Amino acid sequence: METADKIKILILDDEQQFTKELSGFFEDDYITYEANNVGDGRRILKEKDIDLLILDVRLPGISGLEILQEVKEQFSNIEVIVISAHGDMDTVIKALRLGAFDYLRKPFRFIDLQVAIERSQKFLEMRRKLKQMEERNSLISKALEEKIDRHFIGVSKEILQVYEQAKTVAKYQDANVLITGESGTGKENIARIIHFSSTRNERIFCAVNSSAITETLLESEFFGHKKGSFTGAISDHEGYFSQANGGTLFLDEIADLPSHMQVKLLRALETGVIQPIGSKPKKINIRIITASNKDLDKLVYEGKFREDLYYRINQAKIELLPLRQRGSDIILLARYFLEKYSELNGIVKKLSPIAEKKLLQYHYPGNVRELLNIIKFAYINSDSNLINSKDIIFPSINNYKNRIEIPPEGVDLEHEIIPSYYQAALTISKGNASEAARLLGLKPHTFRARLKSIENGKYIYRTK
Repeated sequence: METADKIKILILDDEQQFTKELSGFFEDDYITYEANNVGDGRRILKEKDIDLLILDVRLPGISGLEILQEVKEQFSNIEVIVISAHGDMDTVIKALRLGAFDYLRKPFRFIDLQVAIERSQKFLEMRRKLKQMEERNSLISKALEEKIDRHFIGVSKEILQVYEQAKTVAKYQDANVLITGESGTGKENIARIIHFSSTRNERIFCAVNSSAITETLLESEFFGHKKGSFTGAISDHEGYFSQANGGTLFLDEIADLPSHMQVKLLRALETGVIQPIGSKPKKINIRIITASNKDLDKLVYEGKFREDLYYRINQAKIELLPLRQRGSDIILLARYFLEKYSELNGIVKKLSPIAEKKLLQYHYPGNVRELLNIIKFAYINSDSNLINSKDIIFPSINNYKNRIEIPPEGVDLEHEIIPSYYQAALTISKGNASEAARLLGLKPHTFRARLKSIENGKYIYRTK
């Protein structure tokens, strides 16, 4: 059995010789860990992603049944085989009621334990397959997904690269990170992944939209204030920096921060000290992650954003490309959203092939967030369990010159040349012919040849 597929077994028993012998007996078939006290056992359970626990009922200072209950509450996926030299029927019944998979009485032959493990193995394999299905196309584990309270789906090389960058940056707990990308690309998702993959993950993640706070209240909201320090300060207020102390402060739309607050933010980052209004300076230990959908390099050049602050927040940079530039993720995300919405409402609906084609021909100025809303709208307004092209409605508020006008049913772009679609595709792709071809579902050389015929005025509408 390959190492990656081997079951991980923890043997928790206070008899050191017994755990050593048992571990040696199973070392060829399983990955085994030994613990001779509860403290070591708990540590290994947290660190090693254990599949099966072999647990002695009698442990120094605590009953094995208490440990069994604790494990089932905290690690519900772990199967437990209880062993004891002193068990009676009441103990057996209690163990099984608490969720033990099997019960063996000492002394026993190791082969008897082997049989018990093999019986539990099929349940473990079923659970692993279920876990793999749940995490299919998800770039993060189910556990991390639950922590960040977000999904993170994708297969494109662009999003895979972003995820690898986030995992790397997470290792450096004091590095300030700048995340750039258009609105709706998932910048806060990346910030959360960085935080919950880091050593700060047990502390708070505080997300703040810098543009949503009234300018007169920015200093108080960021750094806090003392009661009576200004008119309206009727009580002490703990600012975002204090709330996130020890953890991560995520500042979205950092480009919108006024110049006087840029100075104060820079001072806080340089000194590690904040000054609440009307109070004494306070030392902080914090990681700053900032995000912007604006070109900060340009703003620095124009003198609208401080260069020294830019360098301070840009110790590591992650760029999220717009959804239209990672087309392989569009249908994957659309199907995922539709599946989740179907589960929520109890009616399963699916996308037709022509609906999926239509989704691929749109440029998504609102990115992933807009795609989610388009799918919800289609689900609600579809009159059947199969969502068709007519159910996919793109927001009318978008600029029509920046999107492809979808051909009516029956029009086949593979065999028809319609100039407006070619021009629209080039507009969206900013002149990139290969990207424009992909949007129309054509091969690049076919697109270029037809574009040339359009430019020369020698095209025909129907070529088949």
